[in-house]
Amino acid sequence: MSGDLYSRAQAQGHEALRAALLDLAAQLLAAEGPTALTMRRIATAAGCSTTVLYRHFGAKDGISEALYQEGFDRLRRSLEAVPPSADPTAHLADLGRAYRENALTERNLYQVMFAGLIPGFAPTPEAREVAAASLEVLREAVRACAATGVFRPDADVDEVTDVIWAAAHGSITLELAGHFTARTAERRYQTLTRAAVAAFLQAPGP
Repeated sequence: MSGDLYSRAQAQGHEALRAALLDLAAQLLAAEGPTALTMRRIATAAGCSTTVLYRHFGAKDGISEALYQEGFDRLRRSLEAVPPSADPTAHLADLGRAYRENALTERNLYQVMFAGLIPGFAPTPEAREVAAASLEVLREAVRACAATGVFRPDADVDEVTDVIWAAAHGSITLELAGHFTARTAERRYQTLTRAAVAAFLQAPGP
């Protein structure tokens, strides 16, 4: 981790600096554990003063909150970047692939979001709203599928969304923990998410 991170990111603007500091904090957290999540440790690694961190995040709890929100913000943006499709089921599958790709790319933040990597941290209601917004992209895709009659009439959009999400998250958690090779993990992910969707599909006609 380069100590000149601060000067390089600062030249790119406020948002780039904030994102770079959060990436660094997430890397330190993953590599050294929760004890690394201090203003002094992060500032030393970034090559800046602790004043910079206080200005951006307030205090240690502010960094924890920012890491949590940044993870879900990046997830939402990655899902929103998936091009629309005339086929709602194809779009849902594309979102599933984007979800996994984001989790693997942002694995340090993903652990903060879902694995309780920061002991004692509890997201504020505002942070929970940011988290919920990322899932709304998936929920809208499920709703579009339901509107075209893909799912059974009694299928609940929230339940379908939650089950697909749970299947995706379970597979990704095992992959991040090293239980699957990358190739196997991709197959398992596809199998689980397809099975989750299939549980709600409209029965074929006679």
